[in-house]
Amino acid sequence: MAFLQLQKDLEKLTGSAKLSDAVQDVDKVIDLLTAAREKVASANNPHTTNLTLAKLQNPIKEQLDVLNSNLRHVYKAQNEFNKALKNALPKAQGTLPTEHDPMESHSTLINRAIVMHLLREGQFGVASTFINEAQQQPESPQRPRPTQIRQPESQPSDSEFHPVMSPEYLPPTDAIITDADIPSDLTAFHSQALQSSFADMYSILSALKAHNLLPAISWARENCVELEARGSNLEFELCKLQFIWLFKGPEINGLPNTSENGVQGALQYARENFGRFQHRHLREIRQLSAAIVYSRNLADSPYSSIFDISAAFDEVSASFTREFCSLLGLSAESPLYVAATAGALALPQLVKYNSKTKAKGTEWTTANELAFETPLPRSMMYHSIFVCPVSKEQTTESNPPVILPCGHVLAKESLHRLAKGSRYKCPYCPSEGAVKDAKEIIL
Repeated sequence: MAFLQLQKDLEKLTGSAKLSDAVQDVDKVIDLLTAAREKVASANNPHTTNLTLAKLQNPIKEQLDVLNSNLRHVYKAQNEFNKALKNALPKAQGTLPTEHDPMESHSTLINRAIVMHLLREGQFGVASTFINEAQQQPESPQRPRPTQIRQPESQPSDSEFHPVMSPEYLPPTDAIITDADIPSDLTAFHSQALQSSFADMYSILSALKAHNLLPAISWARENCVELEARGSNLEFELCKLQFIWLFKGPEINGLPNTSENGVQGALQYARENFGRFQHRHLREIRQLSAAIVYSRNLADSPYSSIFDISAAFDEVSASFTREFCSLLGLSAESPLYVAATAGALALPQLVKYNSKTKAKGTEWTTANELAFETPLPRSMMYHSIFVCPVSKEQTTESNPPVILPCGHVLAKESLHRLAKGSRYKCPYCPSEGAVKDAKEIIL
C-alpha cells in the first residue's frame, strides 16, 4: 500500500509541477527582451527607445510573475513528495557503530572501484572529473598532472547509458586488460587500452540495441578460439539469432527487401555460416532449416518457440557481456554495484541485530563472518557457506574446508586438531590417512 501511494505521489509530482514550464517562461522573457533590443537597434531613435522600454515593462512583469508562480508550484510539490517519501520508507531502528570505519584505510581501493564502475557504465566524463579531483594534490615533479579522458567520437554520450542493470556490458579489444592497467595510481585509468576497451563495448552494444548483430558476430568470430576453449556457444547463438532475424523478413526486421533478406536471405546466410557449427549444434541447425516449411504460419508450428525472439536480443546482450568480461578477467557485473546493492539489502538486518545486542549489553565479537543470515538474491551468492561438522564453526579464508580421500569434508583447523603427528583418522568412517593428502576445496 505504501508503495502504491508513493507511486501516486510521484505521478502527481511529475504531472502537476514541471520545471519545463519555468524554462518556457524564461524563454518567453528572453524573446521579449531580444525583440525589444532588435527594435531599438533598427530604429536608432531615442523616442522609439523610450517608448519600446515603456511598453516592455508590463509584459516582462507579467512573465516574471508567471515564472515565480510556476517555481512555487515546483517547490511545493517537491516538499510534499519529500514528506511522502519519508513516510513511505521504514525508519531504521537503532544505529550502527561509528567509532570505527573498517574501510578508512582503503580509500585508494574504493576510488579504484568507483572509477572502474564509471568507466564500465560509459560515464567517461564523470570518471575523468572524479580522477582529477581525487588526485588533486600539490604538484610535484614525480606526479604528472592528470589529463582528460578521451571521449571517442563514436561513443554515445553519458546520458544515453544509465543502466541499473543494469547488466553491465563489455565488448571487444585487441589489448587485454591486466593488473598493470589497474594499479593504485588513478592516473593509470587514463590508459588508452582501458578506455578503448570500454568505448568498443558501447559501440557493439549500441548496435545490438538497434538489432544489428553483425559487429557482435564479428567480435565473437575474432575471439572464437578463446570462446570455444571456455565451452561458450556465443558465436552460434548470435548467428542463430541473425538467421531468425532475416527469416522474419522486411516487415519485421525493417531491412531492405532484397534477396539477402527474408526466407531466401536466411537460407543463404545459413549456407555461408552454419557449416562450422555442425559438429556441436547439428540438431538446432536442422530445426531452423525445417522451419522453412512453416514459414507462412510459424506461430502455429512446432517451431514457434524457437522463432519467438521477444527477449532474444536482451539475452544475447547479457551473454555477450558475460563472455567479454570473462576474456578480460573482469566480472560480468560491476563489483561496486554488487557491493552497494548487497550492503543496502543487508543493512536493515545489521541495524536490527546491533540494536538488540546493545539492549542486552552484549557485543558482536565474531570475526570474518556475520552472526545472522543475510537475505540476498541468488544472483549475489557467489559461494556456499560451509560449517565444519566437527567444530560447528563456519570456515574462513584462514580456515578453509578440506576434503579427505574418503570424501568427508572438515575445516582445516579441525583436521589438524584430530591428527596425531602427520596422520589422522576420519571422525565419520574407519578411513585413515596422511594430513598432506587432504585437499583444500572451494565451494
